Amino acid sequence: MHTSTRIASALAALSLSLAGAVIAAPAARADIPACARMAELAGATDSASVTAACGRGVVGDLQSCVTGLTGAGVAGGAATGACRAAAHEPR
Repeated sequence: MHTSTRIASALAALSLSLAGAVIAAPAARADIPACARMAELAGATDSASVTAACGRGVVGDLQSCVTGLTGAGVAGGAATGACRAAAHEPR
């Protein structure tokens, strides 16, 4: 294989990898601020606990997120909604 062919192949592979990352990025987008706002509106009392719980919701650990938010004073249904907002899950 010639050097120019190798370079072209490497650049093509890199381009495809970057394109895949750009396409996947919007789907993985998380929303901690939306989760935190919903939790505060629902009566959360500890912003550090809310941020930590919403962070767990972002990675898909909804049960841990809900548990954290209820511990911070958010009612169960509101906690579930806030955690789903963190993970951008449909309601």
